[in-house]
Amino acid sequence: MSRKTKHKAKAHQPVAVRRPGWWIAGLIVLAVAAIAGYGMWGKYAAASGPDPSKLIGQWLRPDGGYVLELNDISKDGTLTASYFNPNPIKVFRAAWSIKEGTLNLSVELRDVNYPGSTYTLSYDPATDRLKGIYFQAALQQQFEVEFVRKK
Repeated sequence: MSRKTKHKAKAHQPVAVRRPGWWIAGLIVLAVAAIAGYGMWGKYAAASGPDPSKLIGQWLRPDGGYVLELNDISKDGTLTASYFNPNPIKVFRAAWSIKEGTLNLSVELRDVNYPGSTYTLSYDPATDRLKGIYFQAALQQQFEVEFVRKK
């Protein structure tokens, strides 16, 4: 390498001095992105709320021996429900939702003597129970009810 080439290489050194500035700016951008991402992740985790898979299983209504069986929980808010009194009663619709941090369940029955009767229940994680209202459509009456997990 000639002396001129070495001398020209030294003339370009100020470019190398600028690199730490870009590197620091890159770190700042990366830190801001990480903080924003963490904030979004925290909001998503808080919004997701209770785990709907807690509903899966057989639930017994102790005041009458009625059984509600829940499974196939979907992310879209649907699930498969079966209802027995003690024979099967047709379930027209079943859905779950999370409102204000509470896991809720809605079940509509449509069968003989059950023309649109509904359960509107909330899951209580402290007692592992479903609690809420049963609307008996044939009588146009509401009853407070509770289901316990069947072991």
